[in-house]
Amino acid sequence: MYRDTVGKVTVGVGLMLPDVKAAQELPFIMGTRPATPQEIAAEFARIDGLPLGRPSSFYKAPASLELTQQTIDAKLSSLLQGFETDLRIQFPRYDLLPDAIKMALLDLIYNLGPAGLFHGFPHLVAAVEAGAWAQAAEHCMRRGPSAARNNWTRQQFLSAVVDTIKAETEGWLNRIWGRIRHILSGILGQRR
Repeated sequence: MYRDTVGKVTVGVGLMLPDVKAAQELPFIMGTRPATPQEIAAEFARIDGLPLGRPSSFYKAPASLELTQQTIDAKLSSLLQGFETDLRIQFPRYDLLPDAIKMALLDLIYNLGPAGLFHGFPHLVAAVEAGAWAQAAEHCMRRGPSAARNNWTRQQFLSAVVDTIKAETEGWLNRIWGRIRHILSGILGQRR
């Protein structure tokens, strides 16, 4: 367990634990044996009493409880599947979006939660609905995540701008080349 950037007790790769009960529902281990509910409560209280804004390694003690990597991966997978369901409801064309946009939206919803994203970022939501990736990039900055994380998310939206321009340019060039070939075949056909 550790404290996230806003001070919430968290575990794994950002799974916020709102209270001791939520922590006790997870299969924490101490060494090779399952942790008791009392050990989990004590660890939660210890972590909650430490300062926030430190790297996760700061919160680790020799007797810290842990989750197995398998448990962390399963929780993350379940959470992401739920978030993708939320994104599909909000954005009916979600599955057709560029992968970079999907990744940016998953990062945002993972950090903000569905309500935080859909209601707290109306300009971003409108930009995504319109396919206006540059505008989405302008409206994706959050308070809390590091500048590097915010920049990564922004770059995902901007990379979709570049990909869209490339696709449009290639389509335009292919249409022009097709017209040129058509004209040339007509000219060459007349010379025979």
